Amino acid sequence: MSTVIKRVGVVGCGLMGSGFADLCASAGLEVNIVVSSGASAARDRARLVSSYERRLRKGKITEAERDTAQALISFSDDPDTLSDCQFVLEAVGERLVDKEAVFGTIDRIVTDPQAVLATNTSSIPIMKIAQATSDPSRVVGVHFFNPAPVMPLVELIGSLHTAPETIDRASAFVTGTLGKKVIRGQDRPGFVVNALLIPYLLGAVRMLESGAASAEEIDQGMTLGCGHPMGPLALADMIGLDTIAAIGEAMYDELKEPLYAPPPLLRRMVEGELVGKKAGQGFYRYE
Repeated sequence: MSTVIKRVGVVGCGLMGSGFADLCASAGLEVNIVVSSGASAARDRARLVSSYERRLRKGKITEAERDTAQALISFSDDPDTLSDCQFVLEAVGERLVDKEAVFGTIDRIVTDPQAVLATNTSSIPIMKIAQATSDPSRVVGVHFFNPAPVMPLVELIGSLHTAPETIDRASAFVTGTLGKKVIRGQDRPGFVVNALLIPYLLGAVRMLESGAASAEEIDQGMTLGCGHPMGPLALADMIGLDTIAAIGEAMYDELKEPLYAPPPLLRRMVEGELVGKKAGQGFYRYE
């Protein structure tokens, strides 16, 4: 019988990693975040503080709840702090070589055979990542969506090596402790959501690139004509054009289907660091 997960680790504290840490601390769990440097810790801590302060101003949490959650989060540049964690989420950039490095480290440090080693990858097959470990039965894809504290869905993906017990424990944690809805996908690039979403977003970029319509017209076509809450180009800006390009490239490398290949316009915007809302400019400008 596995024990209840009370201590979690996070490697990579960008938007997804910090969102997951926020979600776990708000659920009363101890959260150990591994960062690359003191500067990273300061930046990531500020992001989390801002998230809690925003919810406090909106009346969604109390001061006591804010203080309790923040006290549960610790930062370190030493991966050994993850040694007693029962669930570790990798949330570094969407590059296989970076994820392999992380899993090689946490596989060595987190020795509990019941500990879940999870990746938040949105496109890379779980089998490829799990091969970096000595025990791929502990590795599972647990794909949260941004912002993790708000979005209700999590994709759960096992590789051919993932033990049923690992999937069951991850599912129970995500649904029971974190209160999310789980869908299970096959271990293929993009899983369920991005296999549908990425071709749609890239198609909108190709339409803009061809001059068929403006960004505003493309987005209005989908919001006013199809009832979507957000147009594809505005959504791409929110996700991050660098993230969209990385997901598309990973899917194209695996499947070799042209609909997944990032178009030249998207590549040029990423090269020019016009990657969307987080940069202040993408297909639209942001204050």
